[in-house]
Amino acid sequence: MLEGCRTAKERWGGVSDIVDHWLNRRQELIVLYCSINGMEQLNNDQRPLSVKLKQLCQLLVDYVSEGHFAVYEQLNQEGMEFDDGGVELAHSLYPQIESNTHQCLDFNDNCESISNIKSLQEALSSLGETLEERFMLEDNLIEILHESHRSHVA
Repeated sequence: MLEGCRTAKERWGGVSDIVDHWLNRRQELIVLYCSINGMEQLNNDQRPLSVKLKQLCQLLVDYVSEGHFAVYEQLNQEGMEFDDGGVELAHSLYPQIESNTHQCLDFNDNCESISNIKSLQEALSSLGETLEERFMLEDNLIEILHESHRSHVA
């Protein structure tokens, strides 16, 4: 997941300030997720688990919101300006992104009620899969709405 984030930043870093900020948020989200999930190389964060989970939920909601209310809108506007068919193709991704958003928000809504380690591990595993899918969908969206005419924007 972290490697995929680095690749996205390499490919689309500099697209716009909004996308750059959003990709940095993605990286923060992944690093915190990995810290909570016990990945050794990223587990030097010694804060209590409850504090990290609260921050993860906040970052998750902020990231999802920023995508919906800033990044997708900017990319969609760019696609409309170039009118190269990208907007129609991107619209086919939105229902999948919307479904994924509900999964992210469900994790946020239910996080505080998780009562044991096994349930937390299952919820984190499911969230990891949800995030992987989300990042793939969002990368496709950027590819469709920006990359096809990047040379014209630059």
